[in-house]
Amino acid sequence: MTVPIPLDGPGEVLVAVRGGSEAYTAWSATSIDRDARVVVVDTVSARGVIVERLPS
Repeated sequence: MTVPIPLDGPGEVLVAVRGGSEAYTAWSATSIDRDARVVVVDTVSARGVIVERLPS
C-alpha cells in the first residue's frame, strides 16, 4: 500500500499485474495503514478496487 486508506475515503495500493505492479485507488470498510499487506476483494472501476487487510 502506498497511501493509507482512511475510514471515509480512498487510499492507494500497488497490485501485481502482468509481471510488474500498478497503482490502484483503493477503498476498505476499515482504515488500513501504509505498508500494510492487503488482498483485493472486488473492483469498482478499471482503476479502483475494494481491499481487506491480509490476515497474518
